[in-house]
Amino acid sequence: MRAELNPAQRLHSLGQSLWLDSINRVMLRTGALARYVRELAVTGLTSNPTILGHAMAAGSDYDRSLARLSGEGVTGAQDLVYALALEDLAAAASLFRPEWERTAGVDGYVSLEVPPDVAYDAAATVALARRLHEQAGFPNLLIKIPGTPQGLTAMEETITAGIGVNVTLLFSDAHYLRTADAYMRALQRRRDAGLNLAVHSVASLFISRWDSAADPLLPPALHSVLGLAMAQKAYSSHLQLLSGKRWQALAEAGARPQRMLWASTSSKNPDLPDTYYLGRLAAPTTIDTVPEKTLLAFADHGTLDGRLDPDYAAAERAVSAVADAGVDADALAERLQRHGAGAFRADWTALLTATEEKAQKLKPEASE
Repeated sequence: MRAELNPAQRLHSLGQSLWLDSINRVMLRTGALARYVRELAVTGLTSNPTILGHAMAAGSDYDRSLARLSGEGVTGAQDLVYALALEDLAAAASLFRPEWERTAGVDGYVSLEVPPDVAYDAAATVALARRLHEQAGFPNLLIKIPGTPQGLTAMEETITAGIGVNVTLLFSDAHYLRTADAYMRALQRRRDAGLNLAVHSVASLFISRWDSAADPLLPPALHSVLGLAMAQKAYSSHLQLLSGKRWQALAEAGARPQRMLWASTSSKNPDLPDTYYLGRLAAPTTIDTVPEKTLLAFADHGTLDGRLDPDYAAAERAVSAVADAGVDADALAERLQRHGAGAFRADWTALLTATEEKAQKLKPEASE
């Protein structure tokens, strides 16, 4: 008799990928990540400076590697941080490699973010993306680049160079469409140069941050509405784009769709179920990246509320109702993107400082 699927497995059976928005040495050492792959249908992983900073600050798990790297001549806090991060991501990537191979590069990725202090510097972002990709040395890596105007310029150049990209900090339908346009421009450039078009990318739309920002300004009837409406609009635009002539021409030449990824899907509102967003964002061919706590909660007691309806008009009505209540979604989208880039910059600075301080303390140990 076949065992009943848990909610995470059922979500996967609907055609949506579950990626873990977390990585640390404990998860790797104890086999927890391998268990999530095996039992909870996790097929990929994302990381960012906040996640890495929390992992490194949690204890001494990184001390031995930090001392060794310092002893091997790796200097500078940023180089040390990336060397440590790539050790974790290489181990995770090996767990996802079978999925990457099984899906011919559609799934099974890990993501590594460029430093947030280059979010508005296209040339610096491209240079770092190239260096990190080469330093990693494994194929199932996506470089995370923020979807700022300068970031999209960098993303186009990086995709054109054949390096996969996770475009992050997208908040609106307009953000998504600009990202998709940049992706297709890069593929057209590769096609014109006679290059392989199988370069993978995902577009990460942030969900719960909408409601965290808007709900305090809205009447209760409109709480927790805006994030899902934005996902609905972007998903509708995504499907419409894939049916268009421009994309069809690229697909016939071997291009792969830029998959939509739902980010920031943990519930920030204590009055909501802890799996509120995850159960409402099921959509074939998309990805949902979730923190470990949310993943475990969903596997335990999550519910699926059907598939996400790509009804653009219904989503627009919700956004209009929010506008009538005094929240300009377009302006809020730009503010959320700027705030997100700024928040990551602060976390990155704190991570670099903590790494430098710890490396200094470990220097005697490294020389023994």
